[in-house]
Amino acid sequence: MPSGKATGRDSLEAIRRLLDGLARGSEVSEICADVAGLHPNGDTFPGEVYLGLAARALGNMTAAGAGPVQFHGLRAHHLPEIELRGRENRKFRFAALCAAAVGGGLEPDLLDEVDWWRTDDFWRYALLATIAIIRASAECRGLTVGEVVGELSRDPV
Repeated sequence: MPSGKATGRDSLEAIRRLLDGLARGSEVSEICADVAGLHPNGDTFPGEVYLGLAARALGNMTAAGAGPVQFHGLRAHHLPEIELRGRENRKFRFAALCAAAVGGGLEPDLLDEVDWWRTDDFWRYALLATIAIIRASAECRGLTVGEVVGELSRDPV
């Protein structure tokens, strides 16, 4: 990604990389590695883009009359290949709950929250939460992850 502010094209590329990875059945670590180059140091991008994508997945699920997604066990059940400890669990929780907030029309103060993390990894937790939410949405609706990815790909932003 070029230096400076992220553009609409950057956002589309971030979404494409995540959705293409899920559609191919890539490992989560591969998707993270593919997205990492888009993240500018000291910025929340592409994390906020992924919150919007996760919010859309939740919205599509609700519109289909499915759900709700249970937060308890979300990571363990829908992202079992990723082990999180201590603060990592809180970061994942923050990202997942922010996605639901965004879907409800509430814009979280990301910079204020992630400043105390003292790390530059919000984008990764937002990506992990989005993957878990997409997988949960597929399960709640009786769809494959590929079918949910197809829906989200048709209208990427």
